[in-house]
Amino acid sequence: MLGLGPSDVALMTTRATTLLDDAPVARLRTRVHPAAARWPQVPSYDEWYETSDSFASLYARVVDDLVSLATQHGRVVYAVPGSPIVAERTVELLLARDDVRVVLEPAVSVIDLACAAMKRDPMAVGLRVIDALDETSALTGPGPVLILQAYAGEVLALLSDRLDPETTVTVLHHLGLDDQVITEIPARRLATFGAADHLTSLWVEEVADAASATRDLVALARRLRDECPWDQEQTHGSLTRHLLEEAYEAIDALEALVRADAGEGDLDAAIAHVEEELGDVWFQVIFHAELGDEEGRFDLRSIAETLRAKLIYRHPHVFGDATAATADEVAARWEILKRDEKGRASVTDGVAWQLPALTLYTKLLRKAVQVGLDVDGAERARERARVALEALAVADHRVSDASSTTNVDIAWEDLLDAIVTLAYVVGVDAEGVLRRRAARLRDDVRAHENQLESRKVDE
Repeated sequence: MLGLGPSDVALMTTRATTLLDDAPVARLRTRVHPAAARWPQVPSYDEWYETSDSFASLYARVVDDLVSLATQHGRVVYAVPGSPIVAERTVELLLARDDVRVVLEPAVSVIDLACAAMKRDPMAVGLRVIDALDETSALTGPGPVLILQAYAGEVLALLSDRLDPETTVTVLHHLGLDDQVITEIPARRLATFGAADHLTSLWVEEVADAASATRDLVALARRLRDECPWDQEQTHGSLTRHLLEEAYEAIDALEALVRADAGEGDLDAAIAHVEEELGDVWFQVIFHAELGDEEGRFDLRSIAETLRAKLIYRHPHVFGDATAATADEVAARWEILKRDEKGRASVTDGVAWQLPALTLYTKLLRKAVQVGLDVDGAERARERARVALEALAVADHRVSDASSTTNVDIAWEDLLDAIVTLAYVVGVDAEGVLRRRAARLRDDVRAHENQLESRKVDE
């Protein structure tokens, strides 16, 4: 075992120290590192940090300068903090050049120091390493995450916003030096660590995110299949009605959320209800995926990858060269791509006829418009509704429920067609409107029942 002494250069290899000592031409990327004081005569690129427009332009300038020096002198020793192969963009750019030969000298990296400080084997725990400045890098597990480049309070504040507020973060500061600090801070207080500099990194043991939550649900589904008699008996067929029921309950919850946003009802309760009902729908998907995995047909990963590929294909204006300025243009192209992708002869192929009638007819109206079929405008639809309503032949008495029928005068079709068309043209969700009205009728029925019950008690 190699012991590390108190010297600022103790973490450097003897060969690396010798190369810098003997180099006729050398450059430091930066002097913002304790070991740099050993070589005061070696120029650095620190001044370029102040004059460059961006890190990308800075790194390109550094690489061009190094290649020029190598061309002039034949050999240049270039020193960077830590390991040259870990989180060092200038080295990546140098390795990509074909006009210079790059020889890498192994060195202790911040990953080595961090894993030693945390007493963790990076391979055993599945360590992920990300750049704090790269906002596209997902802060996900399942293993712990080591975050590099956490060199300022502003960077810590940005990371704090990306993590769950109560996530425990281990700050690794000046590892291997006399003033080493290892301390745990909740993510919400990260910005309060005022000593952050270029030798500060973060270790997050557990990252609470959608991926980890989904893994837990998959594990739960497998346990239910192993231990619960009811879950063991389920098949794709037996679960179908549950998926439909959960979907409708989710719609109810979402509509309640819309009403709560408009000031009708308890918003917190509506949000909690949406989380619950969407969770029920999500678990139905997970359960079907687990069944598919048991059968060797598909699993949650293949479902997700298929969905991702489909969405990329159907959004060429995002992932390709196509352009789309409006939502209508996006929708029109979507239908074309969908038809070509499925090899369908008509845009109506694939329409689910089990949809509620109002939703089904509205969907077909959209298809009609997409293929250029003439659909009434708002005024024409309203006039047709008026004419159809006046043409209805209705009895003065109320018939029984047993007498309900679809074998009716054509005026009924004209009336409903006109009303749904009018709603579609003016952008009204007829299904949602009627469901909202149904909710009010339900409340009226309950209120009336309560009144009747109260009268019975009084009597």
